[in-house]
Amino acid sequence: MRVLSASVLAMEAFVMAFAILLAMGEHSGLVLSLGGLIAILLLLTAGLMKKKIGWVIGSILQVAMISYGYFVYSMYFMGALFAGLWIAAYVVGRKGEAIRAELLRQKPLK
Repeated sequence: MRVLSASVLAMEAFVMAFAILLAMGEHSGLVLSLGGLIAILLLLTAGLMKKKIGWVIGSILQVAMISYGYFVYSMYFMGALFAGLWIAAYVVGRKGEAIRAELLRQKPLK
């Protein structure tokens, strides 16, 4: 669950960096700084996925990615796409951890 969600956050940071490049021609430095801040926070949050606060900050950053679509229109789509991946990482990760726990309970390691 942690690895999958951390990889989603890392890929989002790259997408945000490309969105900053798109915004560079027509927006102010404040918009570019905001995008850079979001990208840095995405990378830092990927390292916090061991704790519950990582999930909370990651979820807030999903909203920030979609909201950046106000400045770069394509980020509405990309933000929604990555929010879906974020939810899928949570659901699939929980199922994977449940399966792993069941296997370890049935067949202890020697």
